[in-house]
Amino acid sequence: MAYQRSGASELDGLLDLDRIADSRGLRLAVPQRRPQRGTPLTVGWICTPPRGGSGGHTTLFRMVEGMEAAGHTCVLYLHDAYAGERSRHERVIRDHWPALRAEVRSTADGLPPLDAYVASGWETAHVLASHSDVPTRRLYFIQDFEPLFYPAGSHYVLAEDSYRFGFRAITVGPMLADLLRDRFGIDARVAEFGCDTSIYRLTNPAPRSGVVFYARRDVARRGFLLGLVALREFHRRHPEHEIHVFGDPTVSLPFPATNHGILRPAQLSELYNRCAAGIAISFTNLSLVPDEMLACGVVPVVADDEYAKVSIDNPHVRWVSPTPLGLADALDAVVHRDRPSPVEVAASVRTTSWEAAKQVTRETIEDEVYGPA
Repeated sequence: MAYQRSGASELDGLLDLDRIADSRGLRLAVPQRRPQRGTPLTVGWICTPPRGGSGGHTTLFRMVEGMEAAGHTCVLYLHDAYAGERSRHERVIRDHWPALRAEVRSTADGLPPLDAYVASGWETAHVLASHSDVPTRRLYFIQDFEPLFYPAGSHYVLAEDSYRFGFRAITVGPMLADLLRDRFGIDARVAEFGCDTSIYRLTNPAPRSGVVFYARRDVARRGFLLGLVALREFHRRHPEHEIHVFGDPTVSLPFPATNHGILRPAQLSELYNRCAAGIAISFTNLSLVPDEMLACGVVPVVADDEYAKVSIDNPHVRWVSPTPLGLADALDAVVHRDRPSPVEVAASVRTTSWEAAKQVTRETIEDEVYGPA
């Protein structure tokens, strides 16, 4: 109640008014000349400050590492709506992503002319577009259809308008590329989902029991309430199966469950290897979870979506109507009737590494800066 009365909710995702861009009449400065192909580039990557274990930041930072490995210099520009200490954010980055060499700066200090900038979310796209007088090449690394993060309103409209800025688009997976083509006429390059099978792999080939759920009540696209009701129904039917959740140590469930809190990838792989099935909901893109579950022998239960099905073709994925009973029925079928072999499930996972996505991202940035090869 105090949260609502204070108006604090209006601060969520707030941008400085001077950093809200408008696609109508947007004029973006570009460099007068292109560097010779093969010249090392300096690329700025604009992102929000990460929390430890953030999957979206992990994927983005993989692309940064790919550029660095190719001999380019990368700089992270953090956009913090709440003006947190840059040094504190940098400590999180160095602790959780130690392979990243990029210098860390704040967008509050301005954006100097670099060879290119890559926005990584709708707010950062507005920040980049609002610096319209900076001569640079602009790209947009898109991991979710972000208007769906919000109800219909200002944030939805501003997120949607970011796709009209004219930045060169790179999407993670074909789902978003198809959606952006159909709705906005955008021709995006696709960086295919990878799966780190050196971490997410089968270590327990024995028959499994129990189910797992990425429980993030503060992230609407993860379908927390749907998962909660589905798991309650599943427990009613199968109280003998342990229910595992992870992602938020503060979540308390109204039925017996083990909350593992925030897990590092190796710990998550270990947990997956104890479970038979898992709920893998993400309403704004397919996410990494289904492939990671499959690689560990877990059957993922995924919300049915015409765009999402393009991103993964696997006979063990259970596409269901995203309702509590739809999810519960699918979990029931896996643990009670179908009982697929974890070995067969793990063998079915695609073995695409992240190197292909890194290459597509690097080539797209290079083509945008140097000009078409």
